[in-house]
Amino acid sequence: MTRRIDVTERRARLALRHRLAGPSAHDPVEVTRDLVVLHATDPATVYLSAAARLQAPVIKDIEHALYADRTLIRMLGMRRTVFIAPVEHAPIVQAACTDAIAVVQRKLLLKHLTEAGHDVGDDWLRDVERSTLAALVARGSATAAQLSADEPRLRTLLTIDTDKSYGATPAITSRVLNLLSMQGLIVRGRPRGSWLSTQYAWAPAADWVPGGLHLHDAATARAKLARLWLARFGPGTAADLKWWAGWTGAQVKAALAALDVETVDLDGGETGYVLASDVEPVASPEPWVALLPSLDPTIMGWVGRGWYLGPHAPALFDRSGNPGPTVWVDGRVVGGWSQHPDGRVVHRLLEEVPAGTSKRIAAAADELADWLGDVRVKPKFRTPLEKELSGS
Repeated sequence: MTRRIDVTERRARLALRHRLAGPSAHDPVEVTRDLVVLHATDPATVYLSAAARLQAPVIKDIEHALYADRTLIRMLGMRRTVFIAPVEHAPIVQAACTDAIAVVQRKLLLKHLTEAGHDVGDDWLRDVERSTLAALVARGSATAAQLSADEPRLRTLLTIDTDKSYGATPAITSRVLNLLSMQGLIVRGRPRGSWLSTQYAWAPAADWVPGGLHLHDAATARAKLARLWLARFGPGTAADLKWWAGWTGAQVKAALAALDVETVDLDGGETGYVLASDVEPVASPEPWVALLPSLDPTIMGWVGRGWYLGPHAPALFDRSGNPGPTVWVDGRVVGGWSQHPDGRVVHRLLEEVPAGTSKRIAAAADELADWLGDVRVKPKFRTPLEKELSGS
């Protein structure tokens, strides 16, 4: 008989495996492993996601893991999104997702070069990449501006939608550097400025990742990544994994076939998957609340979100499908929050909760405001409720 995992148990699994209930994590690497990766498109997400799960969150500890110990690495991966990955997961993400993305982005850049009237081809682009990498190796670490001074061809201009109001004529600098990073040759290093900065120095990947990023073939890596996801996010559907990883349906099917998995029945009649070693029931933890940041890995873990998001997507997601800051109670989203310009963390509940729970949410908001101190965080992707609460 097929095992059934209802919404209550799914929420319990989410809470315990994502470190939102039960023992807190001791360090940021442990947090990242528990979530497979941390979203890093918005740099604040990395720190706020970790802080929500750490026993004693300290900014310097997260920075130390990223830039001193280098046990965490910032890289482009699933769905062409930037993530923070544990260094041991990075080669898996590289082969499972990033290598294929690099092929597509190379073709796109060559197309844009042609459309801009540049009579160049793939050989020219690869020569620019080789020269840029050599300049970076010589420097050890460098900004985009420094590298474009070393390799003037990085200043080649594109013409993107110049007939439209949002058109632009950017240089290829960032596109080439991103291509080199997608190929696992360079990595984003320490940001210029505070931990909220999006301007990074670059470094050769060989200096940061022991053994390099090219350790697996694609099929093997997809099976390994699917295993990691199921261990932390299971049960999930094939559609969930397809969306999360950015794979085709055939790739999902092959990855699941390579694993020892069990099918389970989910509420709503859907079929879910868990690892065969993970079929035992999970009991609900003690009641809990959490304030999670925009793009937090938990809310981004599944494409089928009804079992934890309910009807709240219009207020909490932007038009492109990016979630803003959310308030969680016992495995479900009950509201959203924002930081006011005066530093207060303000929130609004979108459904009723018991008075005691409401007080715990308010206390969590005050605690987060105290932790942020003089720092002001504005999400990169603004959602209706977040903008309203922030007053901007």
